[in-house]
Amino acid sequence: MRTNLDFSPFYRSSIGFDRIFDMLENASAPKNADNWPPYDIAKLGEDTYRIVLAVAGFSEDELTITHQPNMLVIEGTKTETSEVQYLHHGLAVRSFARQFELADHVTIVGAALENGLLTIDLRKEVPEEMKPRRIPIDIETGRKAASQRIESAAV
Repeated sequence: MRTNLDFSPFYRSSIGFDRIFDMLENASAPKNADNWPPYDIAKLGEDTYRIVLAVAGFSEDELTITHQPNMLVIEGTKTETSEVQYLHHGLAVRSFARQFELADHVTIVGAALENGLLTIDLRKEVPEEMKPRRIPIDIETGRKAASQRIESAAV
């Protein structure tokens, strides 16, 4: 699904949303996208999320989880062994790399591998200085500034 939407009107009235508009423009998945391994993304609470990947056949030392700025990369590397001669090889145990785009201030809480499922817990933690705060209006300072402007205009 390729969008032909023009986001340029939004650029005039918004600041700092360039990344969101770029993501919307590039929202269509590549035609050759590999959908392996299958995964789920769940929202557990207001600011908590969980990603679960089906990685049957991989051990902890064959999986790598990397948290880059606004990106979570999960890689599985399986080494081929020629010791086994398969009569039928139906298990899709192959190397993979899966990337997830993360919003600002999303951190990785932890990861666990159990019964062939890799579970990664995430939390959105907005820093205190980024949260909305009320700015008090100092009436006395405003009056002094206004009176100084009137006096300087009269001179």
